[in-house]
Amino acid sequence: MDKKNLARIRNIGFIAHIDAGKTTVTERVLFYAGKTYKMGEVHEGTAVTDWMSQEKERGITITSAATSCSWANHQINIIDTPGHIDFTVEVERSLKVLDGAVVIFCAVSGVEPQSETVWRQAEKYHVPRICFVNKMDREGADFFAVIEEMKEKFQMPIAALQVPIYQDDQFVGVVDLIEEKAFYCQGELGEKVVAGEIPENLKQVCLQKKELLIEKIAELDDSTMSKVIEGQEIQKDQLRALVRGKAISNEFVPVFCGSALKKKAVQQLLDAVCGYLPSPLEVKPVSGLISGQEEKLVSADLEAPFCALCFKISVDPFVGKLFYTRIYSGSISHSSDIYNSTQRSKEKITKIIKMHANKQEIVNFAGAGDIVCLAGLKNTQTGDTLTIKSNPVIIEKIKFPEPVVSLAIEPKTKADQERLFEALGKLASEDPSFRVAYNRETGQNVISGMGQLHLAIMADRLLREFKVQAKVGKPQVAYRETITKKVQATGKFIQQRGGQGQYGHVEFVMSPAGEASGVVFESKIKSGAIPKEYISSVREGVMEAAESGILGGYQVVDIKVVLIDGSYHDVDSSELSFKIAGELAFKEGLRKASSTLLEPVMDLEITAPVDYFSQVVGDLNSRRAKINSVKERKNLRLMSVDIPLSESFDYADSLRNLTQGRASYTIEPSYYQRVPEELLVKILGI
Repeated sequence: MDKKNLARIRNIGFIAHIDAGKTTVTERVLFYAGKTYKMGEVHEGTAVTDWMSQEKERGITITSAATSCSWANHQINIIDTPGHIDFTVEVERSLKVLDGAVVIFCAVSGVEPQSETVWRQAEKYHVPRICFVNKMDREGADFFAVIEEMKEKFQMPIAALQVPIYQDDQFVGVVDLIEEKAFYCQGELGEKVVAGEIPENLKQVCLQKKELLIEKIAELDDSTMSKVIEGQEIQKDQLRALVRGKAISNEFVPVFCGSALKKKAVQQLLDAVCGYLPSPLEVKPVSGLISGQEEKLVSADLEAPFCALCFKISVDPFVGKLFYTRIYSGSISHSSDIYNSTQRSKEKITKIIKMHANKQEIVNFAGAGDIVCLAGLKNTQTGDTLTIKSNPVIIEKIKFPEPVVSLAIEPKTKADQERLFEALGKLASEDPSFRVAYNRETGQNVISGMGQLHLAIMADRLLREFKVQAKVGKPQVAYRETITKKVQATGKFIQQRGGQGQYGHVEFVMSPAGEASGVVFESKIKSGAIPKEYISSVREGVMEAAESGILGGYQVVDIKVVLIDGSYHDVDSSELSFKIAGELAFKEGLRKASSTLLEPVMDLEITAPVDYFSQVVGDLNSRRAKINSVKERKNLRLMSVDIPLSESFDYADSLRNLTQGRASYTIEPSYYQRVPEELLVKILGI
């Protein structure tokens, strides 16, 4: 592969709201490019890139699928991403390594919630975009209304490069505004593209839309503006080059239209991918660090040292782990020794695989601009940089969103216990937004993810792929216990059963301590009331007793224990007797000091459109939440909120329903506060 060939590579992703038609577009692209001999259908469960059983059954994309095809002497590497918000991590890691994106919209529904999310993700990674308004055959389709909505929502220069053609209310083709020609897809499978003159009834509309396109470009380019002012004509090749340049620099987004289901105008979309999205040579070099300090730019160059990023891991039942990798520079062969500069470990490649969804093609070579799977790596994790030891550059890791929903999970039988943890470990290695943890305080295994559907899919995969049966349920809240007043408590442990007995006697003063202070133990023993060697045993008894309080067995915190007095026996006293005496005194103090429970409070940051602000606030009030601040940003509201953990378990789905998926949030532990009296009765069942 040389520089000329690199210029003909396109690494693109299809991104959109759920059910906008990404997978159907992918199916048509693969068919027209000659990659497949038959078009698969999502509703029939025959789509190439929706290969998981869960995807076929639900008719949605769950995991991003990589494939490739050739069109007009270009190699197009494609990643078909999910549209459901629960699987947004797949979009996140795909956009990190892609050079361009096709954002697909429904011609009827317009800019839907997840459309906004994926657009923001593409902006985050500075990914050039073109738009494809799909489903132009549907009743109520309005191409130009969708474009106006895009302008309003995305606040950037956007314009149509096509005008749809209808005959007898049927969508039949498109007019290319730059070429000034009409294109019709004919034949049973829409495989025959026929060019013709612009229909008479559309000539005026096309003239207006082309003028609008030139006007948008002129606003971004001074020389073009000068020509427009002087009345000079902008030639086709000039206009095409200007559109391409502004699209690649992320200053302008061209919009196309068609109907993937009805097999119309998909070939023109392929032309647009080749014509208006960048090659690896045209995107900005990737920035990395050497030794954590020196910045190094990595450009698409086959002669440069090898440098790549592992952006996804998949577990194949036959091959083992497959490491999806974007190569930025240099090249590798199937037996290359490489270096993981993130983990600082040597790795050896045993296979290089080109993926076609779940089908594999083994190749001997891969170079800059390629997206391939590597097999044989031992220590590599998602987000690691792969290079050579003499060039230990580290590319910035992918930042994955934190999980927002947690569920308790337990094996149904003892036989499933070991297999459950092994299976969960494999799923967690595949999906960085899926977390597995053991909560020592509640004794529960907890899985966390991006939503209830996300976790439901994981539970289903446990059963189907790993043959592990598990029960899932709502996780318990790790409450804390503390005291509300200062008291004095006594602990005596005296036993006499013939021979040496047990004797321990302590006196405590127990009082509330500062927030997050845990249990503070202090000794003020004087005049040898208790020998020094037993003081540590008293402290040990206090700390063990604090692990399980008298209200529901929760950990005791924010309390100060002062040992002020006691007594001992020359023969019967021992470390054990004073340890037990310390436990008894501590428990008595809890009872006398009116113990109560503390609940964990989370720091919740919400970003919601202004249209849904009142609904979000109303819901927060019903959850005992405290709104600390509200900031404005364009048409958004940014809220800082304190919310009890017990009120936040289903918040992801609730917020999604309230705002039609347009809001987002982050949540993390903040502090503990006293449980209200009415809730305390409910928790303890008293």
